[in-house]
Amino acid sequence: MYESLGIDVLTPRQASLLFGGALGLVFGALALVSGFCLRRAIAGAREERAPALGLWMVALATAVAGTQAAASLGLVDFAGHRLVADRLPVLAVLLGGALFGAGMVLARGCASRLTVLAGSGNLRAALVMVVFAVVALATMRGVLAPLRVGLGGVTLPAGGLLPGGAALWTTLLTAAAGALALRGRIGLRGLAFGLALGALVPLGWVGTGFVLADDFDPIPLESLSFAGPWAETMFWTVAATAVPAGFGTGLVAGTLLGSLAAALATRRFAWASFAAPAETGRYLAGGALMGFGGVLAGGCTVGAGLGGLPTLGTAAALALLAIAAGAHATDRLLNPRPVSAPPSAVRGSGARETTPPPQPAA
Repeated sequence: MYESLGIDVLTPRQASLLFGGALGLVFGALALVSGFCLRRAIAGAREERAPALGLWMVALATAVAGTQAAASLGLVDFAGHRLVADRLPVLAVLLGGALFGAGMVLARGCASRLTVLAGSGNLRAALVMVVFAVVALATMRGVLAPLRVGLGGVTLPAGGLLPGGAALWTTLLTAAAGALALRGRIGLRGLAFGLALGALVPLGWVGTGFVLADDFDPIPLESLSFAGPWAETMFWTVAATAVPAGFGTGLVAGTLLGSLAAALATRRFAWASFAAPAETGRYLAGGALMGFGGVLAGGCTVGAGLGGLPTLGTAAALALLAIAAGAHATDRLLNPRPVSAPPSAVRGSGARETTPPPQPAA
């Protein structure tokens, strides 16, 4: 469609850079103000898990409904996309998802959340994302690429689309989102944030797959994601004369600027750094695990989850489940639940029940 717009001053890739930046600006601002993050729903403080999960599920249901509506209208075609490939790289997806989930608990934030926090002055998050980008790039194009290829070679003929069809999964996810939103009491404000965040996903797919599509100068079909875009941004940063910036670089830059603008407007901007060497090591290890795992799994909580699952690809669904399982297991390992004492013992000793302190994001 792009050639029919009569835009001669920009190539499709240059236009995708601006388009990614616009999506990132909106995502960064909305995600900062709403506290959007899947880690909070899995391993956050007990009182924030239900609202965080409700918000995330509303966004996911909106993304699924919008993406599948666009697909049914012929505005986007996922045939041949890696998320719906016939062969499922099961080992890479499961291992990568689990490592990413563990990493986001160690770093106290997923890739998208830490990108947003970096824009608000959080130097811990900024450094973690630099490590994330370096390791992701090394996994895609560098020293870790042979390991990625080897793990990705273990496949099963179980890829393609989720069984049951678009109508079934759209209905199931919408129903689940409604139930979790009610349980989490996210209110009209949370509902509005979830709908707006979710709507960015089909907008991204349609923008890159239809509006900017050009047979003579094709660009990748993309939407919200952070593993590949951060690696692309790092590669462009060190080799800009040889590698042109595209949608992913625009998305990362836009997200940083959007969160910065929102932080300044709402007086949430504040410098933050590490408190101790041990904390530094934990965060950087988390960033490395997320960089390696995100590329192996084919995306992060946004790339494989919020943006990937709406394609109804089996790989995206499996990656999201592995991320959640890895995050939950790591949280239980780092923060074991206290063993409840018998009622009689509690009454006799006068001891009070304690709970572990909450872990703030980044």
